Amino acid sequence: MKSMGIRLQYAPEAVPQLHAGICESPDIDREVIVGGQAVDGVEMITSFVYGDPEAYEALLVDLEDVREYDITPAEDGFFLYLRRGLGADGLSLLNALAQETVVVVPPIEVRSDRTLRLTVVGHPSALTAVMDEVPDGMTMDARWVSDELTISDSPVTDRQLAALRAARAVGYYEIPREAGIETVADELDCAVSTASELVRRGEANAVERVLETDLS
Repeated sequence: MKSMGIRLQYAPEAVPQLHAGICESPDIDREVIVGGQAVDGVEMITSFVYGDPEAYEALLVDLEDVREYDITPAEDGFFLYLRRGLGADGLSLLNALAQETVVVVPPIEVRSDRTLRLTVVGHPSALTAVMDEVPDGMTMDARWVSDELTISDSPVTDRQLAALRAARAVGYYEIPREAGIETVADELDCAVSTASELVRRGEANAVERVLETDLS
């Protein structure tokens, strides 16, 4: 058995409505699906969304196929339970991943750059079949392949990564420091307090991942 991390990229005209809303909203960073199932064309998922609950709920209200949802606010975002009907695009993706010996391992990241990132586990021939069954309007790339069961997990959110990149670009990490957090905030076009929070959380998450990798 092998595990494979894959990146699914939607073409601009093929992005599902809810995913498109995540991409377009300045108040939603990404959604991490931690569990779910699909039965008779109806999908039930639980996820954590990094973003504003009201902004996400506004997206749900516009969707005709939503049967039920529940939102529980938390630090950095909110927990979501969602039950909805799967459209043609959702069924196509489900069929592409439904190989006989393939298991999709959570989490599944729904990102604001029109991509999905997930891990699949199965026989090598079945994983090859997954790559061959890409739905129309999508491209699929293998980000990594392992002989062990490995789970993908991005430690830094998209907004945190953008903040870290901006900080590096303006010289925030130079020695001596060439720019302060105010300059980073200007680059991000946000409040100084917001920039400081994004940089600090991004640094903490990145350091934690480095130390975990080193210890393993």
